[in-house]
Amino acid sequence: MKILQSIAELGQLEKGCVLTIGNFDGLHIGHQEILSTAKQLAAKHKTDLLVMTFDPHPAAVLHPEKSPDVLTPTPLKQQLLAQSGSDCWLIIKTDKKVLSLSAPDFIQQFVVEPIAPVAMVEGEDFYFGSGRSGNIQLLQRLGPANDFDVIVVSAKEIELSQTVRVSSTMIRYMLTSGDVADAAAALGRAYKLIGKIIPGHGLGRKLGYPTLNMQIPDQLVPAEGVYAGFVTIADSFDNACTENQNLPAAFSIGQARTFGNQHPLLIEAHLLTELESVPEGKYMAMDFVNHIRRQHKFTSPDDLTAQIAKDCKIAKDTLRE
Repeated sequence: MKILQSIAELGQLEKGCVLTIGNFDGLHIGHQEILSTAKQLAAKHKTDLLVMTFDPHPAAVLHPEKSPDVLTPTPLKQQLLAQSGSDCWLIIKTDKKVLSLSAPDFIQQFVVEPIAPVAMVEGEDFYFGSGRSGNIQLLQRLGPANDFDVIVVSAKEIELSQTVRVSSTMIRYMLTSGDVADAAAALGRAYKLIGKIIPGHGLGRKLGYPTLNMQIPDQLVPAEGVYAGFVTIADSFDNACTENQNLPAAFSIGQARTFGNQHPLLIEAHLLTELESVPEGKYMAMDFVNHIRRQHKFTSPDDLTAQIAKDCKIAKDTLRE
């Protein structure tokens, strides 16, 4: 998959591709349906599938305090887009000039003139242009006038305690509520948190349960709690995104309140399998499978140790299934 960083680089591609535009954070099952539809259409027209995204998220430029936490870091998004069959990923730098364009001007300057697609494939909640003034209905009117078809893909839904419409916003809510199994259903895979391994305080080792500790990443961290999941250890951030060791583990996210209230947020993984050593400078990916319990303060280290033993057994049973 080619990666382009500006409209000027589009000269590397022939015009007449199939185009889809979006943030695609999470690459959830709704995004996957859009990409699958677009790929099939590209194959029918014997052309490429071009995915256009904007970085950073528009909210980070217009309303930084409201900018959503990232679900998929760029290297992970690259891997997932490539797996979807995308031929080219165009990343446009988001700035106020781009965001100030009217909806028709945006289509003219970013779609018609540089790309001249044969078709655009979008979700039913697609918005574009200044103030999100353009919607899918406007795109359906602009398409025929500019010689490209518009294919609309309906939103995906999943059945939980009720029918839920899948979106990146909903997945963020699930994760910040600790509902990682529901998030996995919406993503079509376990949520992956990636970061550098750093030295810990050694509290887990003293209790007989040594942990790998992750530096707080530039990515959404699930709610404080104990989880079952899998770990991958790699030499680089990019490799942590792409490799899958599937080492079973019990995760803990929270503060070590049993030992006082001065600890910062800790992201820890206790491996449920033997590991010879983890040299400094490595990176870790944590795939969240299920929530085990919330965090709370224990009356003594012995009580905490007993609970960790129970957590590890639950994690083992969950991951074995």
